[in-house]
Amino acid sequence: MSSIETIADHILKRAVQLGASDIHIIPRKNQPFIQFRVENRLVPFQTLDKEHSDRIISHFKFLACMDIGEKRRPQSGAMTYTSENESIGLRVSSLPTAGSETLVIRLLPKQSILPLDQLSLFPSTANKILALLQHSHGLMIFTGPTGSGKTTTLYSLLHYAKSFINRHIITLEDPIENVSEEVLQVQINEKAGISYSIGLKAALRHDPDIIMVGEIRDAETAKVAVRAALTGHLILSTMHTRDAAGAIYRLMEFGVSLTEIRQTLIAVTAQRLLELKCPICPKECSPYCNFTKRKKRASVYELLHGRELSKVLYEEMKGENHEHSVRLLKDEIQKAVALGFVREEEFGRWIYQE
Repeated sequence: MSSIETIADHILKRAVQLGASDIHIIPRKNQPFIQFRVENRLVPFQTLDKEHSDRIISHFKFLACMDIGEKRRPQSGAMTYTSENESIGLRVSSLPTAGSETLVIRLLPKQSILPLDQLSLFPSTANKILALLQHSHGLMIFTGPTGSGKTTTLYSLLHYAKSFINRHIITLEDPIENVSEEVLQVQINEKAGISYSIGLKAALRHDPDIIMVGEIRDAETAKVAVRAALTGHLILSTMHTRDAAGAIYRLMEFGVSLTEIRQTLIAVTAQRLLELKCPICPKECSPYCNFTKRKKRASVYELLHGRELSKVLYEEMKGENHEHSVRLLKDEIQKAVALGFVREEEFGRWIYQE
């Protein structure tokens, strides 16, 4: 291999070894550098000279079927990397900056699908979410920032629905992060004319029990998802909102009426991934911590359903705003701190993010 191919392979191999979720190639005038995102922390990896940085970016763009001659507009692409007989999906995104170009690579390793009670810090909440899958129709929305584990939660729920409730499932994803033979997976491709709304309309003609929509990101998708939920399908989807109640307001912004929301919405969950205490490291774990077999992170959920959901919708119709008894995310994180599962700094980190 040429030196650029060797360097690129070394970058990917090291990122996989450290369990990085993203690789950043950052342009600087004198010393461009590479950093990894490992468990929500940015870890410096190595510096490069300007020539090697440009060539590595062009190399990754070529492998991801992007236009290496175009540096004036953002681009995105995808590729597959094989490490120790394991295929890892890579999403590549370029962005023009002042006088140069930066690249971010998202790593999407194929993960084993764990039961929700193993993903959740508090299994009682996981059992409540699983019970909601018994509904034959309606809409369930999962909210949280990027990297909070929404997709992992959805895959776990779909695996449970297929294995234990025997549901026919279709997913619409961009990209397909975990290939599974248990469900029918549709790759969203805007360039080919397959958007979420078009894919959802087509999926309805294939007799599904459950449809997973990767993200409700526009008014048309929101309205089609609600219509599908009204006609006897269980729809699972994600949104980017700060808390569970925020999903209701987002649906209203998309033009869905409160009456339709009341008739279709079963539950909304907001979730966060918390870093668990390491039994070896006295403070925050180094990314190079050798004690890698332990469970490093777990999810906590704010679950809005049943009477509390009805109360929020009723008060929204009346224009009122009252306190509710639902346990909020901050309550769940405080509980995790009090029980000694996570450090106090973890509570502060999420409060500042809120």
